[in-house]
Amino acid sequence: MANSPQSKKRAKQNEARFAVNKMRRSRIRTFLRSVEEAIAAGDQTAAAAALKAAQPELMRGVSKGVVHKNTAARKMSRLSSRVKALA
Repeated sequence: MANSPQSKKRAKQNEARFAVNKMRRSRIRTFLRSVEEAIAAGDQTAAAAALKAAQPELMRGVSKGVVHKNTAARKMSRLSSRVKALA
C-alpha cells in the first residue's frame, strides 16, 4: 500500500494511465475486429476501407506506447495480405 505522498501520487498516476491505455487498446481491437469481420464476409472493398481506417489507429497505439512497433507491423502485414487475397 502507498504510504508516502509521492507513492500515493504515483499510484494515482498509474491508475489513470492504465485507464487511458485500456481505452486505447480497446479502440485498436475494435478497428481490427471490423477488418476481420469484413474479411470473413468476403467483401474486399469494405475490408480495404476498414484496413485503411485501422492502420493509423494501430500506429497511434505504437506512438503512445500501448503496442510494440513490431507487433503493429506484423498485424498490418498479415491483415493486408489477407485483404489482398480476397481479390
